Amino acid sequence: MVPRTSHHRKIRLLISIINYEMGNLRSVQKALEVLGYQAQVTDDAAEIAAADKLILPGVGAYSDAMSALRERKLVEPICHAVASGKPTLGICLGMQLLFETSYEDGEHQGLGIVPGKVVKFEMPREHKVPHMGWNQLTFGKPSPLYANVDEGAYVYFVHSYYVVPSDDSIIATTTDYPEPFCSSIQQGNLYATQFHPEKSQKVGLKLLENFAAL
Repeated sequence: MVPRTSHHRKIRLLISIINYEMGNLRSVQKALEVLGYQAQVTDDAAEIAAADKLILPGVGAYSDAMSALRERKLVEPICHAVASGKPTLGICLGMQLLFETSYEDGEHQGLGIVPGKVVKFEMPREHKVPHMGWNQLTFGKPSPLYANVDEGAYVYFVHSYYVVPSDDSIIATTTDYPEPFCSSIQQGNLYATQFHPEKSQKVGLKLLENFAAL
């Protein structure tokens, strides 16, 4: 049985899922609701500022995503929220957008919150791109995002590009495909995963619960 105080805390907590029409928004929202947390899908700067925590999901092309964020005037609210210390989680393309530069179909400037770049997999022919399906996590730096998650846990990926942080110390997990790549980071109050927690069943739900409980 969940203690009453814990239940009430969940109800009061408000998580904003940033809407720029390029993410698996409803799946993320539904996963949080299953865990008992309020989650709103929004592109309103005032709602983003008022939220307790933010999630930046994303699926699609990097340049289109940055254009959509600029058109909706969401770049400044996101950057301000992270700088203010608000816990923020980037997912898949949302993780990549946090970095300075992407080399997806040219060179594109991202949000610039995390120093580093986004590059394409260069693979032996037996390894397909995009990297799609279940793969394992190897822990790097300790992170509260992975509390009570076992090393080697499987999570779900769909991506052709991956991040290369300038500072390796922010790497929370790596994943082999076939060489190790950065599959999640933590930089202070900022967390991000290349994989999809909302598609990663029990492990993914645990990660979202850990994030909501920060």
